[in-house]
Amino acid sequence: MRPAVVAHRGAAQQAPENSLAAFNDARRQGADGVELDVRRTADGALVLSHDPGIAGVGLVSELALAELPGSIATLREAMDVCAGMLVNVEIKNDPNEAGHDPTDALCAQVLAEIAASGQSDDVIVSSFDLDTVVTVRRLAPRMAVGLLLDLVADPFVALETVVAEGLSAMHPFVLSVTEPLVVECHARGVALNVWTVNGPGDLELMRDLGVDAVITDDVPLALGIIDA
Repeated sequence: MRPAVVAHRGAAQQAPENSLAAFNDARRQGADGVELDVRRTADGALVLSHDPGIAGVGLVSELALAELPGSIATLREAMDVCAGMLVNVEIKNDPNEAGHDPTDALCAQVLAEIAASGQSDDVIVSSFDLDTVVTVRRLAPRMAVGLLLDLVADPFVALETVVAEGLSAMHPFVLSVTEPLVVECHARGVALNVWTVNGPGDLELMRDLGVDAVITDDVPLALGIIDA
């Protein structure tokens, strides 16, 4: 099985991460898809930002859309630019960060935006926050949903949670991926989308192990190795 090559925050080596330019560059480079990060502004807009705050501006959750730099893309704009590609929509909803929403509202809004784009079949929604992905699974049973794992998470323990919650995928850090993990995930119907896979050796290993996707900062390198 050929892993999909997913551009981490777009082709962020060529353009600002999570920008429309980065997504356009990823398409031109031949990426199968893009990964992006979604947060909500104070006035309810869904925008792309990996960090909770924007340097020199403030916290995304405390600012209105009009107060953000014009370079900050909305989820709707990103979905339009990425039409026809795989899109990994990561919902940033860390309980320890500003803007955390413990209700269904943020997940419901993200799902509504995806549905409005007409691209639901090309999207997987992910988050490091278990409650968030469980909520997405409940609100949209047909949506592909993946649990992101941090650097120190035990992927075999996490797999039990993923299966119990009926999630589609698990997104572990590259150094935690082994052949037994890939075999076990696939035996239990769980896709394995691995972040962030940048080195030639890691790319070759993930290809040979048969993971479902590599999320990478270097699309040309990844394609050259995955398709070799």
